[in-house]
Amino acid sequence: MVAELMNTATKPVVLVVDDDEEIRTQLKWALCQSFDVCFAEDRPSAVEAFKTHQPQVVLLDLGMPPMPAGPEEGLAALAEILALNSNAKVIVLSGQSERANALQAIDEGAYDFLVKPPEIDVLKVVVKRAVELTKLKQESKEILNKLNEESFLLQFNGMLGSSPQMQAVFEAIRKVASSQAPVLLLGESGTGKEMAARAIHRNSSRPTGPFVAINCGAIPEALLESELFGHEKGAFTGAHIQRLGKIESASGGTLFLDEIGDLPLPLQVKLLRFLQEQKIERLGGRKEIEVNVRVVAATNADLKRALAEGTFREDLYYRVAVVAVRIPPLRERPSDVLFLANYFLQRFATENAKGLLKFSPSANKALEQHGWQGNVRELENRVRRGVIMVEGETVRPPDLELGTSPTHVPGRGLREAREELERQMIEDALRRHEGKIAPAALELGISRPTFYELLERLGIKRPSA
Repeated sequence: MVAELMNTATKPVVLVVDDDEEIRTQLKWALCQSFDVCFAEDRPSAVEAFKTHQPQVVLLDLGMPPMPAGPEEGLAALAEILALNSNAKVIVLSGQSERANALQAIDEGAYDFLVKPPEIDVLKVVVKRAVELTKLKQESKEILNKLNEESFLLQFNGMLGSSPQMQAVFEAIRKVASSQAPVLLLGESGTGKEMAARAIHRNSSRPTGPFVAINCGAIPEALLESELFGHEKGAFTGAHIQRLGKIESASGGTLFLDEIGDLPLPLQVKLLRFLQEQKIERLGGRKEIEVNVRVVAATNADLKRALAEGTFREDLYYRVAVVAVRIPPLRERPSDVLFLANYFLQRFATENAKGLLKFSPSANKALEQHGWQGNVRELENRVRRGVIMVEGETVRPPDLELGTSPTHVPGRGLREAREELERQMIEDALRRHEGKIAPAALELGISRPTFYELLERLGIKRPSA
């Protein structure tokens, strides 16, 4: 027999499966104020009631007719219910002497077990918790489905963005990709310039060729020429073999020169000659080598200012910036923050086997109010940390290390507030890495020359080597 729902109010539904009328009555009065309660007395009626009412929680007695003395019917009912919905929350009811059977049910997929007769206060808490968990997983599933749909519509070669600013970037990349013209990508650290460069490569006429990237600010000046142009055996002490440089290795494909603004002036001259002639000479070599390569450069520096200061050649600038595409910082496209945060949340939750997670309302607010000086890279790292630190299914501001710092300092303008945030982030990074420049710069997503420049500009004492 399957009992009808006790009322038509929109409450969470609980299915009680027990052949003991006294237990059913006890559970009915314990739960009826907060839940709609339906009943079943055996396995067939339990499965029928589950299909009909789709309860959020099932309270299941293991001992049911026709074999009330054993757990077989209850375990079979558990298996059938979970086959209908693997996420069903089934709470097993068992006597004290049946603890081993209850543990077996947990092993086979039950959510929890309670000893009969259950304490009413404990019962209410466990059922309420199970309902909340079911609701949370359903909401997270809907968010994930929506994100997957939106990501399909709002991504471009791995780049994600729902804002008009990013859609304009995607359109610019589509246009420049088909040409052979050099492209200069402008944007702060962490905005996704390398992803944009890879998107240009994949949509170019040479997508099957190599994509070779080099960070001009991350390699010591003494080694950078050899890294770019290669060297012959014996060209310098330690050059025991001939080695191809990055430019030659990229022949037939795309060369990505990241942080080109940090390129030393002597190498700017050699790079300009290559861009003009499409020929190189390896270090220590005497033969010119033709190279067919498309150049995409990127910088977070103000090259116009560098031109005025004489630290970047004007002729090289106009060679690499035939087409310039600016990647906007995250603070200029606030509508992307929660979109990207939820995308990263579900991705890292899957990678870490955390199931479906969601942000609390306060976490959403903190994400929206944060300044995102480190742009998408900082957002990605904060969400990754949140997934690692979260307890339960809801990520909160402390998990993200958000909400403790003010986003605006009264009485200060944007420049002062930004410099204060930069100073704080740099000092924190140096403290975490015991004053070591290289790992601190890597954490912040900037080159070592840029890091040193910020130390000087902000008046931060340079740590001793």
